[in-house]
Amino acid sequence: MQGSANLNIMVKAARAAGRSLVKDFREVENLQVSMKGAGDFVSKADIAAEAILKEELMGARPTYGWLGEESAEEEGKDPTRRWIVDPLDGTTNFLHGMPHWAVSIALEHKGEIVSAVVYDPAKDEMFFAEKGQGCWLNDKTRLRVSGRSRMIESVFATGVPFGGGKYLPATLQDLAGLMPECAGVRRWGAAALDLAYVAAGRYDGYWERGLHIWDIAGGVLLVKEAGGFVEPIREGQNLLEDGHLICANPDIFPAFSKVIRARE
Repeated sequence: MQGSANLNIMVKAARAAGRSLVKDFREVENLQVSMKGAGDFVSKADIAAEAILKEELMGARPTYGWLGEESAEEEGKDPTRRWIVDPLDGTTNFLHGMPHWAVSIALEHKGEIVSAVVYDPAKDEMFFAEKGQGCWLNDKTRLRVSGRSRMIESVFATGVPFGGGKYLPATLQDLAGLMPECAGVRRWGAAALDLAYVAAGRYDGYWERGLHIWDIAGGVLLVKEAGGFVEPIREGQNLLEDGHLICANPDIFPAFSKVIRARE
C-alpha cells in the first residue's frame, strides 16, 4: 500500500523509536527503572523512545498538537490536528524481558483518528491504517478481522488490572461470564497489540476498562479499517475519552458485547 505523506512520517518515526527500544531491550537487566505508581513503570528506554518520536513527528509537522504518555500535552498552531503517542505499550513485558510490546502512533484530525501505526519491533510487524484505505501489515498484507461466528470457537483478549486496581472486580465478573462461552481468553499486557491482533484476525474480540487515549487511539482505527466493530463498553460514551472499550468481528460482536455489558 502506498500511504500518505503523514503515514510515511509515522512509519519512519515508529521504526526509529523501535531501533532504540530493541537496543535497550537487549540490555534490559541493566536498565534504570523508576516507579510512577503501583505497577506502572517508566524507564529510560520509554522516555528516550518518546523523545525520538517527538523529534521525528514534530520535526516533520511542527504545527500539529502533541499528546504523549511521558510528556506534557502541547496544543499546536493547527488546532485541528494532533499526534497521540505511546512510545512503549507493554512496558511491564519489556522490563521483564518478554518480547511483546509496541510503539503506537495515531494522528487525530478534528477529533477523529485518521491515520494509525502500531509497530512491534521485537517481531518486526508494522500494523498501519488510514481512514478509508484499509488495514495493512508490513506493506503487502491487507488485514481483515476473523470470520468466526460462534462464541465457543472464539478467542478473546483483555487486560487484568494489576495490584487490585479499581476495575479488577468488574473484570473478574466479565471473565466468569465469558470463559464458559468461548474457546479461551488471553492476557498479554499490551493494549495496542491486542487491538492489532483483532484487526489481523488472531483474536476474535477484545475488551478492557480504564485505558488511556494513547493506549488505544492507534489500535481503534486498525480494527475499524479491518472491518471490525469498536464501541465503548458503556453505550453512548466517548470511546477515546471513556477508556472502556469492546471490539470484535461483526458476527461475534452482538453475543460478545451482551456478555460484557451484562454488568454495566
